[in-house]
Amino acid sequence: MLSLYPAIEPFKHYFLSVANAAITNEDATQTHQLYVEQCGNPAGIPVVFLHGGPGSGCRPSHRCFFDPALYHIILFDQRGCGRSRPQGLLAENTTAHLVEDIELIRQHLAIDKWLVFGGSWGATLALCYAQKFAERVTGLILRGVFLARQQDIDWFYREKGAAKIYPDAWQHLVEHLPVSQQAQPLSAIYQQLLSDNSQVSNAMLNKIQHWEANLVYWQKWLTPDEVSATEDDKVPAIIQLYYSMNQCFIEHTPILEHVDKVRHIPTTIIHGRNDMVCPVEQAWLLKQRWPEAQLSIIEMAGHVASEPKIIAALVKTTDNFAKRK
Repeated sequence: MLSLYPAIEPFKHYFLSVANAAITNEDATQTHQLYVEQCGNPAGIPVVFLHGGPGSGCRPSHRCFFDPALYHIILFDQRGCGRSRPQGLLAENTTAHLVEDIELIRQHLAIDKWLVFGGSWGATLALCYAQKFAERVTGLILRGVFLARQQDIDWFYREKGAAKIYPDAWQHLVEHLPVSQQAQPLSAIYQQLLSDNSQVSNAMLNKIQHWEANLVYWQKWLTPDEVSATEDDKVPAIIQLYYSMNQCFIEHTPILEHVDKVRHIPTTIIHGRNDMVCPVEQAWLLKQRWPEAQLSIIEMAGHVASEPKIIAALVKTTDNFAKRK
């Protein structure tokens, strides 16, 4: 079974101020600055890695899905995420802004076309980018497809979704909320997470982390005592909830309705059969609209890219793409 390539360090990293990003408030003027890094072979096949979330960030292991001798690997942390500055800034932070950021990075690096690799929310963003800038995309590698429809968000945050499979984790998440809000708790969770009362905020952070962990690490039930959130987890959680409350800012341009714009782009979709975060139906529906795309449903695999079977499928895909170039 294929595994990740050995760990590597960037040959260049920097902060890039992005367009339409100056926000003035009563305290100060803040500008989104994206953390961008380049790894591998500067003369290699350009690929941009789009991380998940929304609200997550890139990790060193993300560099390792690609042969560093063959690929010019570009990674960046999305607005407000990871090492990008200011951390957690929500103003001027929407899907449309992120799509433009990807294109700005491409232009900044003077790359004509590139492979776009995204998982989960990163797959959503990859599809949105490709649908707007199809002429700049040589291929798409999509893992754990998330279509960002209201029903996909509801699966994660309403009582008739994943809560039916994990009723115990769901009860732990919502039991201290007002009864009237327990069926649709997204707004209440968000408000408690933003509370000035640190006890309230930290308690909700632990609850949401426990809920998510059980869906992500589906092979083993985790008790609340086994999931301990840190302050570093708060910003990603806030950004994810903020996007979820706004249907990821793409409700007026449903991804499935615009597949014709990208059907000519060589595309591989990799999805775990047991994905509890983004049920495999989403990848299946995308494939039905997109017969030319290659869909690989990985048996006994879930959502995260770090599962051995998912790693093997992704590395095989990037190796095969390089062979075709």
